[in-house]
Amino acid sequence: MADPVTIKPYKGPAGGWGSAKSLTEILLREQIPLSGGGLLLHQNKPDGFMCVSCAWAKPAKPSVFEYCENGAKATAWEVTRRSIAADFFAKHTVTELEGWRDYDLEELGRLTEPMRWDAATDTYRPVPWAEAFREIGTELRALAPKSTVFYASGRASLEASYMYGLLARLYGNNNLPDSSNMCHESTSVALPESIGSPVGTVLLEDFEHTDCILFFGQNPGSNAPRMLHPLQDASKRGVPIITFNPFRERGLESFTNPQSPLEMLTRSETRISSQYLQVKAGGDLGAIYGLCKALLEADDAAQASGGPRLIDTAFIAEHTHGFEAFADSVRARTWDELERHSGLPRAALEQAARTYGRSKATLGIYGMGLTQHRMGVETVQMLVNLLLLRGNVGRPGAGICPVRGHSNVQGQRTVGITEKPELVPNATLKALYGFDPPAEKGLNTVEACEGILDGSVRAFVALGGNFIRAVPETDLMEPAWRKLRLTVQISTKLNRNHLIHGEVAYILPCLGRVEIDAQPGGRQSVAMEDSTACIHGSKGYAEPASRHLLSEPRIVAEIAKATLAPNERIDWDRWGRDYASVRDAIEATYPAEFKNFNARMWQPGGFRRPIPAADRVWKTPNGKANFIVPRGLSADPDTEQADPDVMRLITMRSNDQFNTTIYGYDDRFRGVKGTRMVLFMNKADIARLGFRDAQSVNLVGAAQDGIVRRVEGFRVLAYDVPAGCVGGYYPECNPLIPLWHHAERSKVPAAKSVPVRIEAAHP
Repeated sequence: MADPVTIKPYKGPAGGWGSAKSLTEILLREQIPLSGGGLLLHQNKPDGFMCVSCAWAKPAKPSVFEYCENGAKATAWEVTRRSIAADFFAKHTVTELEGWRDYDLEELGRLTEPMRWDAATDTYRPVPWAEAFREIGTELRALAPKSTVFYASGRASLEASYMYGLLARLYGNNNLPDSSNMCHESTSVALPESIGSPVGTVLLEDFEHTDCILFFGQNPGSNAPRMLHPLQDASKRGVPIITFNPFRERGLESFTNPQSPLEMLTRSETRISSQYLQVKAGGDLGAIYGLCKALLEADDAAQASGGPRLIDTAFIAEHTHGFEAFADSVRARTWDELERHSGLPRAALEQAARTYGRSKATLGIYGMGLTQHRMGVETVQMLVNLLLLRGNVGRPGAGICPVRGHSNVQGQRTVGITEKPELVPNATLKALYGFDPPAEKGLNTVEACEGILDGSVRAFVALGGNFIRAVPETDLMEPAWRKLRLTVQISTKLNRNHLIHGEVAYILPCLGRVEIDAQPGGRQSVAMEDSTACIHGSKGYAEPASRHLLSEPRIVAEIAKATLAPNERIDWDRWGRDYASVRDAIEATYPAEFKNFNARMWQPGGFRRPIPAADRVWKTPNGKANFIVPRGLSADPDTEQADPDVMRLITMRSNDQFNTTIYGYDDRFRGVKGTRMVLFMNKADIARLGFRDAQSVNLVGAAQDGIVRRVEGFRVLAYDVPAGCVGGYYPECNPLIPLWHHAERSKVPAAKSVPVRIEAAHP
């Protein structure tokens, strides 16, 4: 039954009573009102469990309630009392379940026993663990190693990720795509060239020392709500927060701390952004160019008048390379073209540059609004250029801060989940385990999709996630996916990737991070890395959803034993029951990053692995931080259409979801209830194109490649979004994204500026 749809503008703050109400609702819905509340007291605590949703930093001195609305939802979603077992699958064919909504599938509850698809009945049936592992191993051994993909979703622990990466390389490939390929791979390509580090340089305490924050393309209200606390503290200190984002997001405008009794009782709000610039989709590159141009012009004027310089000439001379070429490129750009590409007036950019020019320590914070564009790599490097102009890398209160998504997506890269062999210490792996790791580059997410489409990929093993729902080109990917020989899903809940399956398909249900992991070696703990490169221990407190569940490390170990030839240097059984021994192996493989790993993993606030750029040590080929000149002004040149009817689609998440997991059909901050099929449009565009508010419309891909891409049934909603841009929810809009429409060099799907046309829906 469809939910009633209501649209009502939301003028309240992020957080506040709306957050408290939403948390209460999901605890009641998942039937854990009392146990869930007590469990949450352990969330993000030094001796507790790390949040299973976002990767935002965890403080050394946490508050009593060190969780946010969405983090609490993720925990409630995982420890729900609902569960599904063999009797459910016996009653419902897979074909029938394909017609269910994503929300309804996951709302069924936890998977409780291993299942194998039965072709004769089109149902999943129980299979003993030993039989499942034996059959999976037989299938994998029969395939060419290059034809198998080992995907990781981003929430698996460091221990499971290390084992999984080693499994793939012992099997014979580097086909280790992960969710980083879908979001921050642009960061991983851009930052090493600019500053010699693939991750950010900022720590949580830098928020206490900053005097200016530049914020690009990230919505903390929905995607990392705990980040609102340091932003609120900075705002209260008078720190200017300059935001560049196409949508006016409530979490970037106003916040009421739901953990403050005074704020809740008085309904007081804190202004977050001091200046809000609604850059058009793909306009960030031009906007940052504008900031640099305004800063250099002001510096030229100061130099001519004998005033103090606005750029840090000493830092530039000692630590950087390429400044003159970059400055020349900035001066060559005209204000007319910068305004056109950014969608912002010169005066607004000059105002922002003046604020930046007065600061002594600036943070540059960004999310997928920068990375998910065709020129995402160049856009990230452009932000680094802006920070380098004033020496804002490698000092307290300053630095580059990419906000990562899933809880351990950054950490799993640290311990070897990557398709790039040059990022793996292969010589160390050879010395430790006595094999020659594969030297050939593996498949990233886009390349894995290409392999599935052309038939060269025959098997897909997934350590979590809902890959088929997360990737672009849905309408082509789903039929191709059914031609795979083998699909294996290590999961906690039912999702679409279990229903779109290969000829041979298994569901392997695992323990969640919040659950007690009791192994023969005792109660186990795991570790993960947050967005600031700090490593944290995590142990579960909830009773497992089923006695049949196995942990992720144990499942990986059993697949490895069933698939690989015995290796006297690897005791998979020990690793599967004693995770401290896995951490010893991680330390042996990465000694600089994980020195004294087991002894340090419970350090409050986590222990930080070395980030040389944070100390102004530049691990680049020339030993300098590099100014890098972008090739153009548009982050998405192929959406620069002459046809005014072609719109730029921005895909985004609602307040009631995390990645592909849908918690509900409401988006409180945008005033939407009961639906996700909404098209956010500029009011003038609605009139110009001949539509009306609340009209039913369809979206059609505007790419000229001979492929029809179409999603029907959107409701037009007049919204404050730049002209020429529209917004729709992910993953519903994924069928409109061409697989080739990705960031150059990083291959991140360019989901923040997709060319589309809008047509009226006919009754």
